[in-house]
Amino acid sequence: MTDYKEKLVTVIYYSDTSLELLHKIESFLQCPKGRVVIPETFKRGKAIIAVCEGEINIMNKVGDRILAIDEVA
Repeated sequence: MTDYKEKLVTVIYYSDTSLELLHKIESFLQCPKGRVVIPETFKRGKAIIAVCEGEINIMNKVGDRILAIDEVA
C-alpha cells in the first residue's frame, strides 16, 4: 500500500433506513490506478450512487421539495 495516497471525495448514497438522498465528504485511500477504496465499514448500510472528486456542495437534490401532507394548503 505504499503507492496509495489520501483522496478527498464526496460520496452520494442512500441509507438502508431512509429514502432520502444523502452525501458525506471523506478522505479515502486511492490506488495507483485512480480508484478510491471505500472501506466496508463505510459502505455498510448504504447504497452508493456516486463518488465525486473533492468537496461537492449539493444545493438541491431529489426529494428536497417534497412536503408532508399536513403542510400542503
